[in-house]
Formats: sequence, C-alpha cells, structure tokens
Amino acid sequence: MDELWSFVAHKGQKQWVWLALDVETREVVGAAVGDRSEATARQLWSSLPAVYRQCAVCYTDFWEAYRCVLPGKRHRAVGKESGLTNGIERLNNTLRQRMSRLVRRGLSFSKKWENHVGALFYFLRHYNDSLFS
Repeated sequence: MDELWSFVAHKGQKQWVWLALDVETREVVGAAVGDRSEATARQLWSSLPAVYRQCAVCYTDFWEAYRCVLPGKRHRAVGKESGLTNGIERLNNTLRQRMSRLVRRGLSFSKKWENHVGALFYFLRHYNDSLFS
C-alpha cells in the first residue's frame, strides 16, 4: 500500500491517491482518493476484497494512518530500502507518466473532483485488464 498526491482545481487543494497492489499479480486490488487522514486510510482498507482483509499482509511506509487502521496481524511498516514496496512505488511512477493530471509540476490538472476520480479509476481498470490480456 502507498499513497501519492495530486491536486484538483488549484495547487492548494491536494488530493491523495491511496492504492493497494497485489505483489504477485501486480493487480491494483484497492484504491481510495481523499486527504492524507485516517478516514481515507479506512476507505482504502474497506475497498480491499474480503479475502485480502482476512489473509494478506500489507507492507506500507511508516505513515501513522496505516498503523491506526490496519490490524496488527496484517500490517508491516517497512522502509524503502527493504524493497518490499518497490512494486507500488513503480506503479505510482507509471501513473505519473501516463496520467498528465498526476504530474507534480504540470499544467494539466483536474478542475472537478469527480473528473479526477473518474479518470483515475478508468485508468486503473484499464491497467488491471491489460495485466491479464
């Protein structure tokens, strides 16, 4: 699990994209968009299929919201040097390369929150479909 920031309407209105990736299939299995709070982390956790919430181990960075939301049996906070978050970090880079509205210093950005979320979920659906075709 990891998060990346973008903005909607203007640079002062940050939106965080929270993602969960299956390490074996590289499929995006959960996503949420919002601020960088515990509430959005909870949305990410609830977006995961039940089998992941019951059996999977989630590797994250040391952001406090993960520790508050994820059950202790299912959560491992690790540093980037461990290599356990490389897949999700690579996905974040792919998102920034392929979706101009997620580029940090660009002129392309979403003017409406609904369009931002819609474009993101459309891309993630296409990304997942391309893994299995």
